[in-house]
Amino acid sequence: MEHQGLSTTMRRILLLINCLILAVDICGGPLMMRLYYVEGGSRIWFSSWLQTAGWPITLIPLVILYFYRQKTEGTNAKYYLITPRIFIASFIIGVVTGLDDFLYSWGGSKLPVSTSSLLLAAQLAFTAIGAFFIVKLKFTPYSINAVVLLTLGAVLLGVRSNGDRPEGVTSKAYIIGFMMTLLAAALYGVILPCIELIYLKAKQAITATLVLEIQMVMCFAATAFCTVGMIVNNNFKAISREAKQFNLGEARYYTVIVWTTIVWLCFFVGVIGVIYCSSSLMSGVMIAVLLPVTEVLAVVFFRENFLVEKGLALFLCLWGFVSCFYGEFRQTKKQKNKSLKSEMTTTRTV
Repeated sequence: MEHQGLSTTMRRILLLINCLILAVDICGGPLMMRLYYVEGGSRIWFSSWLQTAGWPITLIPLVILYFYRQKTEGTNAKYYLITPRIFIASFIIGVVTGLDDFLYSWGGSKLPVSTSSLLLAAQLAFTAIGAFFIVKLKFTPYSINAVVLLTLGAVLLGVRSNGDRPEGVTSKAYIIGFMMTLLAAALYGVILPCIELIYLKAKQAITATLVLEIQMVMCFAATAFCTVGMIVNNNFKAISREAKQFNLGEARYYTVIVWTTIVWLCFFVGVIGVIYCSSSLMSGVMIAVLLPVTEVLAVVFFRENFLVEKGLALFLCLWGFVSCFYGEFRQTKKQKNKSLKSEMTTTRTV
């Protein structure tokens, strides 16, 4: 993967910025979505649509970057950098992302935030498996350990699946929501390595402009997918009626909608930015590491029960994260030492 014009220091700074953006939105996204459902919202396709509907905002930095290129490159500056091949790949992944958004929204409408967040932590395991098959990421004892622990965490939550069932949700609906959320985690575990694969197979320099263009195409495709679902289910006609019946009032309904859109857009920018600066596995690790924060916020804001099973599942998830992170650290250190030895050998030969 070729990062045009980026030094190691600059790439680390960008990684830190993207991690901070991702941190805010990993915690904020699930809470905003749950707030919508708790206070009277019930449109699953609409909730899915909101997760990527903010894609036009991406045009603002793209226009700024174009004028910057025009200033530095003159008349040679291109309007866009994305090629037809990358566009098609991004669009397909975007449609799959739209499906993933729908599965996640369905699960989020039936499960407490603390439970759905724990289940989504399993996507780190799915990302590790997906990265192994798609981008040929090597398995280590640490990543295998993480996969096992995160799987056990999800199974543990399923043992007593009705223990934290929200009021008004049937056992059948809860179980379906549980399975939908787990499926969303699995699907997202495939999406992240696919994004990394686009970067690896791009056959051109991976610039900030290209990354934003890929993200915009993906979000547009996901939004288009969810728009079809909204039209079929007459969601657009129901928005004004739902706003009037919202427990917090009509004005706050639209405030929740706008902020939900902004938060989820930043989430996608952060995810793709972390993959750009590091890897798909690092993006998965970031999502998993912020699990305790989301758990605490869910308990504070929504007064959710924190059962023993959740505590054990949280412990297993954190253990899995530490194992995966330590494995990545050792692997990076090993590769760095190997590169240094290779350079020393070359110098002696010369």
